[in-house]
Amino acid sequence: MPAPAAVLTGLGSWLPTKVLANHEIAARLDTSDEWIRTRTGIRERRVAGPGESTVDLAVGAGRKALASTDGGADVVVLATATPDQPCPASAPQVAARLGLGTAAAFDVNAVCSGFVYALATAAGFIAGGIAERVLVIGADTFTTLIDPEDRTTVPIFGDGAGAVVLRAGDADEPGAFGPFDLHSEGEHADLLWVEAGGSRRRLSDDPGDRFLAMQGTAVFRHACARMAESSRTVLERAGWMVGDVDRFVGHQANIRILQATAKQLGMPADAVVANIDRVGNTSAASIPLALDDARRDGTLAPGNRVLLSAFGAGLTWGSTVLRWPDLGQPS
Repeated sequence: MPAPAAVLTGLGSWLPTKVLANHEIAARLDTSDEWIRTRTGIRERRVAGPGESTVDLAVGAGRKALASTDGGADVVVLATATPDQPCPASAPQVAARLGLGTAAAFDVNAVCSGFVYALATAAGFIAGGIAERVLVIGADTFTTLIDPEDRTTVPIFGDGAGAVVLRAGDADEPGAFGPFDLHSEGEHADLLWVEAGGSRRRLSDDPGDRFLAMQGTAVFRHACARMAESSRTVLERAGWMVGDVDRFVGHQANIRILQATAKQLGMPADAVVANIDRVGNTSAASIPLALDDARRDGTLAPGNRVLLSAFGAGLTWGSTVLRWPDLGQPS
């Protein structure tokens, strides 16, 4: 018998209540609402408040996803680059707060590609018979890594969480994920990184070494090329043509990256799913947040062929596909 596939059966998201609009950033930095919107496509983002952590957001999204389906989860995979603390992992705390008992729980850090990596990990657990149901959460509070005086990164990043519940099922049924395509290129780690805080370089009294540094032009070039390349690979493995894709849900890093990637693939602009204007770049939360928004506003309909692709620090990137299932009305 073929190995069971990972089938999407639940979906939920969670955002901080605090909204940071472009005009608030422009008031204190040398920028403007127009400059931010034309270069990133972002008009506002959500920011975690004092005492609001990645675990808090992940619990909110996980609870929504679990409530949208019947049953719990055997395994929790949390994709995040901003855990509540370096040790232990944040996923066990999420599982405990969700009442999942002694479910296996661990973190995956592939930064903005983390959700796709976590989906692939969950699919492997299901295919191997290790789990029947897996809760996959993408959650990040990237604003905690941003220099508040850096006009390059402050406008881009926001905080949030999105989650899906996967169950064991058949590869040919709606909601089944796969195939997957995953890659990394560590020699370019310094294009997008936080230099200090790990074992190689400890934190110092200089706050600058604990903030995210980004070489924007190079990241843009790599992101477009790698997501397009990975998307072609996964479409070929799935036996799909580009024209078969109804919706392209890419990592919401920058609207121009999404548009340029779609153009490289020969995909119409109206196939691109984007909510970056309202939430900014939420790293590992990006794709599940976009999926939940698109499900709510009807952009995603049962039977749609959906392509997911992400690119992030590491460098890491990956893609997968699914036919959108009927998840019912969102709560």
